[in-house]
Amino acid sequence: MSANVDRRFPRGALLGAAALIVLSLGAAGFARLSGIGITQASEGTAVQSRILRFEDRSDGAVIVFDVRSGRIAAVLPPETNGFVRGVMRSMVRQRRREDLGSEPPFVLTKWSDGRLSIEDVATRERIELTAFGQTNVAAFARFLDNRSASR
Repeated sequence: MSANVDRRFPRGALLGAAALIVLSLGAAGFARLSGIGITQASEGTAVQSRILRFEDRSDGAVIVFDVRSGRIAAVLPPETNGFVRGVMRSMVRQRRREDLGSEPPFVLTKWSDGRLSIEDVATRERIELTAFGQTNVAAFARFLDNRSASR
């Protein structure tokens, strides 16, 4: 004994789904064409930069060198400066994926619009440090000071 079962999809649900898709595509297209809801980082001009190289020391410290002068810009003691170490680890990881050496430097740049970024010369990867908050920006901004090295 078999029951006659109506297997059609409910017409109202199908029309509702189609309307939702059309509305979503329309809103996305409108936003893209009008620029509403889109955030773009302005391209300011570089007001200060420093070319740096980071070198691990056997005791766990990291030495930050100013490439132009050859002088030490900072010494990061072991088990400190977690944000700096994390950012640099991620950039070095990208170098390893691309089989690049550790010699090319990094460029730390302060921009006219207040942003701070670090760029890997080897991979061209740039991290906008400002996105991580003022405390983390300060962790890198101190490397722009050419006068003294923190030990």
